[in-house]
Amino acid sequence: MYPRPIAPNAKAHRALYMGLVIAILLAWLAPLCAIILTSMRAPKDIATGNLWGWPTEFGLVDNYVGVFTQTPMARFFLNSLMITIPSVLGVLILSTLAGFVLSKFKFRGSMLLFAVFVGGNFLPAQIMMIPVRDLMVRLGLYDTTYALIIFHIAFQTGFATLFMRNFIAALPNELFEAARAEGASPAQILIHVVLPLVRPALAALAILVFTFIWNDYFWAVVLTISDSVKPVTAGLANLRGQYVSAWNTISAATIIVAVPPVVMFFLMQRHFIAGLTMGAVKG
Repeated sequence: MYPRPIAPNAKAHRALYMGLVIAILLAWLAPLCAIILTSMRAPKDIATGNLWGWPTEFGLVDNYVGVFTQTPMARFFLNSLMITIPSVLGVLILSTLAGFVLSKFKFRGSMLLFAVFVGGNFLPAQIMMIPVRDLMVRLGLYDTTYALIIFHIAFQTGFATLFMRNFIAALPNELFEAARAEGASPAQILIHVVLPLVRPALAALAILVFTFIWNDYFWAVVLTISDSVKPVTAGLANLRGQYVSAWNTISAATIIVAVPPVVMFFLMQRHFIAGLTMGAVKG
């Protein structure tokens, strides 16, 4: 059922394994390296067709400065922050509340409600495109940041509730019984008992949800039309010209767009790993 480790004396198998790992790693890193090199090239270098070789002329500063001076990427970047941060906060609050209720309170229909949260994760996004768009049009929210915020909170809460419910369910029941014996209300138990214990899980969930929402392209195209509302993912597509595209500027913009999730992960790496491994070992 599980892959067996390669024996230390099986040198041929170990060499083959390492060769495959290196080959897959190089294939995965090749496009990233190409984008980084392209973001450093001068327009003349791209015009001559030098897309994979070492740049013959560098335009690193001009390319990255041009992202904010020659394109509306600053507006797109701000739009993404205005969409992602409220969405992540909304998902964390709702999923923590729902996970707490579904894990520690038994009531009729609780499992059915939990199944609804889980089942929503299996719905393909494409089948919801027209209903969600029509709903936002009827609510007068189409082509606004509120449309994306509301949708992302609604769509991500299902996965997040499953995530938080499992973590909270793993907490010892003795803690809750002791809190109730002291006369603590459910809200006080949530604030003073649950939240301090699931802080690593919240950090891990925040990174995952932030990455999902920040990198979303499909719903950014479906629910927005104007440049004043589009997030960075949809804004990148706008940088392509009809006849000629400044690939050096587009590549520099792509690198800048990828920075926030990476920075957030490294800032919260310790909490992220602790949140993923919490409850993995009973002791």
